[in-house]
Amino acid sequence: MRSRRAAVAAAGVAALLALAPAAPAVARQAPPADLLTPAALTGTAPASYRVMLDMSVGRAVVQVHRDWAPHAADRFYALVRHHFYDGCRFFRVVPNFVAQFGIHPDPAVSAAWAHATLPVERARQSNTRGRVSFAMASPETRTTQVFINLGDNSKLDPDGFAPFGEVVTSMIIVDFVFSGYGEGPDQARIQAEGNAYLLRELPALDYIRTAAIIAP
Repeated sequence: MRSRRAAVAAAGVAALLALAPAAPAVARQAPPADLLTPAALTGTAPASYRVMLDMSVGRAVVQVHRDWAPHAADRFYALVRHHFYDGCRFFRVVPNFVAQFGIHPDPAVSAAWAHATLPVERARQSNTRGRVSFAMASPETRTTQVFINLGDNSKLDPDGFAPFGEVVTSMIIVDFVFSGYGEGPDQARIQAEGNAYLLRELPALDYIRTAAIIAP
């Protein structure tokens, strides 16, 4: 039933997805060593760029605006270019709240990024439905985890959750991301065991096949 509904939704947003080329077959462009050295993945992102999220439920396009949150936009650009998010599971999905991803499938990579924090940024835009922000425990702890707002979460704005982009294709596809486990997945275990834990104990989680820059 779920796959049939997803197919119908995908057909309904075909026109919107036409704004981006079909998701390319992405070969890994960086050796694992690059992902183990966060200091090497720096640089300034374009003022605006788009990212295709080719997910297990379908495709979505994120438009990033560097002037919304420069540090976040630069980090996301570097991580996507080096295929950090390929294979990442949506481990925290709460309807009308967030769909969160960004813990790497390999625990060694997660460990390398544990303290690669971003400078604090204020929210120049609001966390409304479709906006994309880095997750954190406090403003000083943003690293690699990202969430897509599934509802109006403007209450997060004063706490420093700074949107850096937004989904510009239909959010219907994102709404299909599996939410049955809710807040259940243990983030500490994901960090320590990677996708081995998720595949073994939480096999229904949806995931990102590839995340790729599709336009400057």
